[in-house]
Amino acid sequence: MADTTKTAGVADTADTARLAGVDALLAGVLAGEHGPDPAELTATSVFWAHHGTRLAGGDVTYLNQYVLVRVGGAFGGCAFEAGELDPAVCREASGSPLATLLKEAPTPLRTAALDAYLAAVRPHREAPGAEPVTLPAGPPEVRAAARDAAVAGLLDIERGAKVALIGVVNPLVAAIRERGGDPLPCDFNLRTTQWGDPVSRDMHEVLDAADAVVATGMTLSNGSFDTILARCRERGVPLVVYAQSGSAVARAFLGAGVTALSAEPFPFSQFSAEPTALYRYRAAAGGKGGA
Repeated sequence: MADTTKTAGVADTADTARLAGVDALLAGVLAGEHGPDPAELTATSVFWAHHGTRLAGGDVTYLNQYVLVRVGGAFGGCAFEAGELDPAVCREASGSPLATLLKEAPTPLRTAALDAYLAAVRPHREAPGAEPVTLPAGPPEVRAAARDAAVAGLLDIERGAKVALIGVVNPLVAAIRERGGDPLPCDFNLRTTQWGDPVSRDMHEVLDAADAVVATGMTLSNGSFDTILARCRERGVPLVVYAQSGSAVARAFLGAGVTALSAEPFPFSQFSAEPTALYRYRAAAGGKGGA
């Protein structure tokens, strides 16, 4: 009976953290509620990638910066805005106890460290409910289209449904339209889509109008994830997350506000021309998810 009580208590704590948000999840990890003590784990490598991409036929150059953390056999990653981190962080943080990064690092690095921890505890390739999707070998346009079709395939919408897209990627706008949705794009850095659709800067505007929401994992880095999660819960609106940033962090909220997830662990699709995997989760298939 004692073992059962303890298990139930840990489960209750995890569910409370998932309902409270990312900070509560982080506190639970530091308290050892989700696996080994992070003070006993090492961030073997901390590195970053800075790259630009312009897909053929497009007029937008995407500029992306990622900080990545390796813990054992797992990588965690998080995109960030220009100026948030300096490359010197790689020298300063590599070899640190993971708990130090979880407590003291700037938000993007802390998110990458949390992602690495959760991915090490439960790799996507071994997670119950994870559906592997292999992106084909080929040029960026082919791989991006396959990736975004996989994300859009997680949407269960009626024709004409308004879909808030928080974090705009043009192929995903097209994929939502192909499924009959009416995209409501929102992004801090873009003013229009490839087809001239206006892009809102007001997240609340599109959240209040949407029948469904698709959000990027970078919302974990800029602090908007908890707001999106709470608003979708309040309105009973499905939330699909497509995550290179914090894919294992977003997974922890599956069934607790996140309806479905496309998780793409490092190395990300844009860094390879060979077949790579992403993992799709649905709350109904994955149960409560958890970390």
